[in-house]
Amino acid sequence: MKVAVIANDLQKEEMLAQGLRDDAEAYWLNGLTPIPEADCYIDLLFTATTKRTELLKKLQPAVIIVNDVITTLDNLPENFIRINGWPGFLKRPIAEAACNDVASKSTASTIFSCFNKKIEWVPDTAGFISARVLGMIINEAYFALDEEVSSKEEIDTAMKLGTNYPYGPFEWGKKIGLKNVYDLLFALAQTNPRYEPARLLKKEALV
Repeated sequence: MKVAVIANDLQKEEMLAQGLRDDAEAYWLNGLTPIPEADCYIDLLFTATTKRTELLKKLQPAVIIVNDVITTLDNLPENFIRINGWPGFLKRPIAEAACNDVASKSTASTIFSCFNKKIEWVPDTAGFISARVLGMIINEAYFALDEEVSSKEEIDTAMKLGTNYPYGPFEWGKKIGLKNVYDLLFALAQTNPRYEPARLLKKEALV
């Protein structure tokens, strides 16, 4: 199996957290460089723009897997597979993913087994499960900061010690990109007001 992965250094490190199988070959790319022999492209730097999706479509019939926590499959090209590739989640031995095609699910499971990871297929909703929960945790941290409960540093420390999370909510938000967190919460808030982004989060995300 030959897999082309478009990723930054942190994403590469997390993808390789469980190692790479001896019978698999990975090509690490900074952009969408076609690799004729690739069976699959995993675009961890994906942005849901028309240009990006059209470039990826041209790489089919190779399997296309994109890191998109917000855009559902209804708004992506046919047979695309979406995963939760936010920082901290890629390093886990289980990858959260959504796909509408049974045959593609089988192929994707084989691809992720190359990285000694398993896929957990979840409903095709914005935020999947884990990113939705984390987005709310980060949002609540900003509400607490706005109410002067404590400082960013103290809240981060308390969360790491209390929950054994790899990062505190402010650290995690910075690694993900606050604009990404805000965009997810904003999308979810359109149907459920409990996801309304905190004032300070919105202020920092939209600077």
